[in-house]
Amino acid sequence: MSAVSIGQAVVLGIVEGVTEFLPVSSTGHLKITEGLMGIPVDDTSVVAFTAVIQVGAIAAVLVYFFKDIVRIVSAWGRGIANREERYHHDYKFAWWVIYATLPIVAVGLAAKPLIEGPLASLWVVAGSLIVGSGLMWAADQMGRHKRGEDDTGLKDAMLVGCSQILALLFPGFSRSGATMSTALILDLDRVAATRLSFFLGIPALTGAGLYELKYAVGAGAVGAVPLVVGTAVSFVVAYASIAWLLKFVAKHSFNAFVLYRLVIGALLFGLLATGVLTA
Repeated sequence: MSAVSIGQAVVLGIVEGVTEFLPVSSTGHLKITEGLMGIPVDDTSVVAFTAVIQVGAIAAVLVYFFKDIVRIVSAWGRGIANREERYHHDYKFAWWVIYATLPIVAVGLAAKPLIEGPLASLWVVAGSLIVGSGLMWAADQMGRHKRGEDDTGLKDAMLVGCSQILALLFPGFSRSGATMSTALILDLDRVAATRLSFFLGIPALTGAGLYELKYAVGAGAVGAVPLVVGTAVSFVVAYASIAWLLKFVAKHSFNAFVLYRLVIGALLFGLLATGVLTA
């Protein structure tokens, strides 16, 4: 039997779509939801399933930022063909996204046994939710929010890109939370930090989803139908989530997310300590 039913795939797709780009940890919420539904969180096919349905959320980014992506990719193509075009910010930005993705790819391949084994524990998720909240709060307080997207450079992209490793190794930390927090520390404003997080997530999450696809649909694994359903649901929900988040960060701090993460982390510790959930 499939490790994930169609009904469960719908629920997980909703959770993925809502949380992928909010700084609250989609991986952490997926693992909590899986635990509550009795799905083994450390099963290889289940880990692969959660990576694959992220592609639906990334597809939502591609659609939402289609004009921006076309502009950046076009500038990159022109720069490859014409040296004079290589001074354009969009050309440089395309390379920065590529460079900033390499560290998480290297760590992801090297640490795969740990990521799918000991680090998949819900205890790690609970601790990471709380620790990540502290980083997010501090970053929002110390950041001067004075730099826009056009002010970013290679150093910014590399530091923000490398911060994705925290979420890769410690589910619950949140890829969005880590990247946004790092960008805020570098004095980017909240909208620029959020958009940079989106763009850096495209190659990292797409690559992870495609790499894990074979594990999710292999013999005795999740199966194609739940994968398609979960991915489609995550796309629709993520699109709405992106639109809401960009409007929210333009006028509000990240304090609401910090408080939410603390509550969820504390609740998860309680559920694990009382035996309601197993790690």
